Order: sequence, then C-alpha cells, then structure tokens
Amino acid sequence: MTFEDLGLSADLLANVAREGYEEPTPVQAAAIPLVLAGRDVLAAAQTGTGKTAAFVLPILERLRHHGNAAFSPARHPVRVLILTPTRELAMQIAESVRTYGRSVPLRSTVVYGGTRMDPEIRTLWAGVEILVATPGRLLDHVGQRTVNLSQVEVLVLDEGDRMLDMGFIPDVRQIVSLLPKSRQTLLFSATFSDDVRRLAKEFLRDPETVEVAARNSVADNLAEVLYPVDGRLKADLLIHLIERDQMEQVLVFTRSKLGAGRLASYLDRRGVNTSAIHGDRSQAERTRALAAFKGGFVKVLVATDVASRGLDIEGLPYVVNYELPYEPQDYIHRIGRTGRAGASGVAISLVSPDEVDELRGVQRLLRRAIPVQVVDEFLPDPDREPEPVRRFGRGHGSAAPGSVPAPASGRARSPRPRRSAAAAGR
Repeated sequence: MTFEDLGLSADLLANVAREGYEEPTPVQAAAIPLVLAGRDVLAAAQTGTGKTAAFVLPILERLRHHGNAAFSPARHPVRVLILTPTRELAMQIAESVRTYGRSVPLRSTVVYGGTRMDPEIRTLWAGVEILVATPGRLLDHVGQRTVNLSQVEVLVLDEGDRMLDMGFIPDVRQIVSLLPKSRQTLLFSATFSDDVRRLAKEFLRDPETVEVAARNSVADNLAEVLYPVDGRLKADLLIHLIERDQMEQVLVFTRSKLGAGRLASYLDRRGVNTSAIHGDRSQAERTRALAAFKGGFVKVLVATDVASRGLDIEGLPYVVNYELPYEPQDYIHRIGRTGRAGASGVAISLVSPDEVDELRGVQRLLRRAIPVQVVDEFLPDPDREPEPVRRFGRGHGSAAPGSVPAPASGRARSPRPRRSAAAAGR
C-alpha cells in the first residue's frame, strides 16, 4: 500500500513525499481511512510507528475546505483540538501540523505551560483552526476567556495512557464538557490498558479499534540489555560503556530531577559533554538542551520521565535506564525513544540490587526476561549479588529480538545499533 491509496489530496501527498516517506506505517494505513470517513477511532501502536501522522494527515484533509485567507478571527474558529500530556509532545505535534499542512490554508498554534501566556493570547485572538494544547494551560485560557471551543469538530486525545498516569483526566473531562456533543473523537495511545479502554467508552461513540501491535510490546528492531551494577558505580559504568562502545548520542533516564542534575554534572566533570532536561528547567532551557542534543553539540542528554513521551530524535541509537522507573509501563515509553521509524537501537538498563522489585515489574509486563551482560569490575559485592545475575546467569537470558548474546565469560560487548533510513511515519 502507498499513501496514494489512502485518499489524500495531491498536495498532502507531496508534503509527505518531501519528508521522505513512501509507504504508510500499519497504524497509518489502518487509521487514516477511518478518520477520513468521520469515525471515532481508538488506536494503539508502538511508539515511533507514526501515530501523529495517522491523525494529522486525515484531519488536514477533512478540514481543508474551511481554509481561507480572511483577516477576521470569526472566520478562523477552533475546529480541531489536540490534547496531549507534555510540552515536548505538544511541540512535536504542532511541528507535524505545520510540516504536513504547509499547503493547506488552516491556521494552527500550540499552547503549553511554562511559558508566558501573552504571545499565546495574541495568536488565539487572531483565530486558529487547529489548536494543540496541554490540558492545564488550555484551562488557563478557558478561565481567561481567550479561547472558544464551541465549534470544535474533531477532538484528539493523544497518549491517552499517559494522560491517565499524570492525572489529567479530570481536566480532560472539564474540557470535553465545553465541546459540542456532535464531534469526531480520536483516542491514540502507545498501549491499550484496561483504563484506556474505559476512557474510550466515556469519550468515544461506537469507535473503530486499531491495534497494530500486542499490548506492552517492544519494536523488533530494538535490542535490550541489562547490566547488573553496584549502585555506587553506576555513573562510572555508564562512562565506561559510552567510551567502550563509542556512543555518540545517548539519552539517559533517571527517576528524579535531583538525580538528573547530579548525573549530568558528574558526567560533564568527567569530560562527557552532557545536558539535562527536567521539570525544574524552564521551557526555553529544555528547548535549548534538546536542540543541542539533536544537533550533536551534546553527547548525553539526561532526562526524567517528563521527556519519555514526545521526544522524537531521528536515528537515536542508545537509550539508557540509569534507574529503572517505578511504573513498569514507563520502561516501554522510555526505550521507545530509540528504534523508531525503522531504525535500529539499543536500550540499556543499569540495575543495582535495590532495584530488583522494579526489574520484576518490568519483566512481568514484558512477559520475558531482559538479556543480561556483565562488566566484571562494576558488579556488586558477590555476597550481595543481584537477582538478575542469580536468576539468569552471567551473559545469558531470554534473547530479545535483535539482541546480541553476551559471551559466557570475559567482558561483554553491547550490541551496536544499525542505522537505517527512516521509514514512513516518523
């Protein structure tokens, strides 16, 4: 199947081709015709498989007849509302709307917290047809009466599972109460939990379901590896792996803002060019750090889970779980930052003895073990040897798709990611 088979206009097809995409991803092939037909859609797919284009392209197609060059704000009411849980994801979606919609005369903008509201207010008063927003900031605008949602025709709830995790559903319910009852609603999610399905029953009407991957699955082109490590030596093991495997671009996840800042400072002092993004940094600081990382000026970006959704870094080869997340589901979202759009990637987890419970939770979610490799000089004290080593043995474990087994003895080598051209739907 090609994009030409999906019923998109020639100019949208040209915009897609200009981005280098030739064939739709499975979620795009399944969802785009349904959205074009006006159906409510509940869709789940692995991260990096083109969910954003799966709703942006058909929305642009459906709403293009509203495009006009009038100056009056009344001619540009909000017709599409896209709600998303994080600033980073909001910015990514807004960029996709601009990229794919460059030939469609519809105005769009994005609003999110952490920035001044005045520029957003001026843009909203001028009129926009497509509004991308985080729930809290949108309610701020509702409270100040700077946005009117009474003419919304399409509502998109992106990353529905993350909305639930972050406690945004009461805000979403308040926003939905302001929308016309006659509308199209699309719920996209990285996973289909039971809570997400209940959310769909609340907001969607007779939806079509699109599920192109098993629940809680990991992309086939993503290799996973676990290193048992003394908790005091984690930072040094990370530096060792970066130097040994000549890693040029590494996204590292910590649990806390304090931990992210401390790790970034330590790596920087040890000569590894590092920056950090977390909730205490301003949006401008986070944007600059991300741009420096994408541009290759920074080798390592340390982030909290605030960045595990919405980061879209082309060809990112390595993700490191410096600490396993408390919520097992976040493991999948974190490692989904690599192995995207057909490129190969490696997800590394550094696991200390006090993280055995978190490891069990992750492996229960995956329904399999994560392959184990060891670097002898960083192992915990043998008297306190961690669960992953006791259970699976050094250098062994259930092989993950695309992983490279470690040798039975000696120093293990991490699997090297194979870079490939990005496929359609990044």
